Amino acid sequence: MLVLTLVLAALDQTILSTALPVMARELPGGWPLAWVFSAYLLAATVVIALYGRLADLLGRKPMLLLAIGLFLLGSLACGASHDLRQLVLARALQGAGGGGLMTLAMLTVPELFAPDQRGRYQALLGATYGVSTMLGPLLGGALVQYLSWHWAFWLNVPLAALAWGVLALTLPPKQASPQQGPRPRIDGLGAVLLAAALVSLLLATQHDRLNLPERVSLRVLLALGAMFTLGFVWRQHRAAHPLLPLSLFARAAYAAACFIGLTNGVALYAAVVFLPQHLQNGLHLSPTASAWHLLPLMAGLTVAAAACGRLLRAQTPAAALARLACALMLLSFGLLIAALRWLPQQPMAISAGLLPLGLGLGLLFPIVTVVAQRVSPVQHMGIATAAPVMLRSLGGAAGVALLASLLARWTDVEGGAAALGHGLQPVFGCAAAAVLLALVACRWLPRASQRQAAQRPASPQPAA
Repeated sequence: MLVLTLVLAALDQTILSTALPVMARELPGGWPLAWVFSAYLLAATVVIALYGRLADLLGRKPMLLLAIGLFLLGSLACGASHDLRQLVLARALQGAGGGGLMTLAMLTVPELFAPDQRGRYQALLGATYGVSTMLGPLLGGALVQYLSWHWAFWLNVPLAALAWGVLALTLPPKQASPQQGPRPRIDGLGAVLLAAALVSLLLATQHDRLNLPERVSLRVLLALGAMFTLGFVWRQHRAAHPLLPLSLFARAAYAAACFIGLTNGVALYAAVVFLPQHLQNGLHLSPTASAWHLLPLMAGLTVAAAACGRLLRAQTPAAALARLACALMLLSFGLLIAALRWLPQQPMAISAGLLPLGLGLGLLFPIVTVVAQRVSPVQHMGIATAAPVMLRSLGGAAGVALLASLLARWTDVEGGAAALGHGLQPVFGCAAAAVLLALVACRWLPRASQRQAAQRPASPQPAA
């Protein structure tokens, strides 16, 4: 059932890509269509940290059931929408639930499995998320073609209801622990400042698509984002019960895992967002055909995630696996650049270049989660798991916005159908640069296996 919750979260991020044109024709309303995506992204990203912290205080089970319940209600409302305004509001409700599905599913693994088994199941969840993301456009196209766009949302309802019922019956409740000192509370001001910072920054990444009022300029949004971010950091330094304890980042391995999660978002969405544009607009393939050419990415994700679980269980050091993953991703972006330059009309060459990227991402997804959980105090496990997920989402959104701006400038200069393929070369070069930074960050990941680390004498850790 945890796998099913991840399927719901992943599918909902991409299933609308092929259904959106039909929805634009059928739904009245003056709101920009881009808000259908952005409302979900905003709501889902803003609540990730709050879910993680509440899970630390109240337990994983009630928060996971709440997230699934909100996602179910939002899906019902989306399918029943009669205009764009209703749909956008319903998508925000759906995102308020969807933002907790991935984090809480990964967070539940440590409660259910022994330490030497967790890498295997985190890898399974990572593979499920990646494959479901890729299958979204195919499923969305089929639903629109044979049923209607409403089923892109209504399909979630029976699946979410099944997951809610099974998890309500089978997940163990939070174990009571002896109280030591005052009961921790939620940092309300910190939550508000973090939400304001994320909303400002995410709106900045979507600024060109959302037709915002003229006074809400990109410069204003970036200034607000910086101001609220500094306010959030200031608050976390002084709060008695911080939402995101900054002491976590004093642990080099945790800071490195978060940074790698951030760059993962850039690398993943650089391929998922821009390659279908090239295949459809540059090579004139259908949406379904272009989705099929992404299959090597799915295959690589699946195979590598399964292999990563076995390797982690065999006590392979996380740093070594992460370096291998980054090398594969760098190879992939090199192959994609070469294919776009010398074989621009051969989609199969692009497909072949995607396989190492899938392998690299499949290795890195579980490593980030396993390392973040391994080096964090038990009392902060929820927020420690949530932070890399939040940063991955933010990195993907910001990376896509910056790379889209670069691509637009390149195509404006060159013009013509070939310009898109040429413009993608510097786009993938920038994505490769992000992966190169992740490769540097791998030096701070644990170099010893979990068993070797457990056998070493305990060393003092920064206060949580």
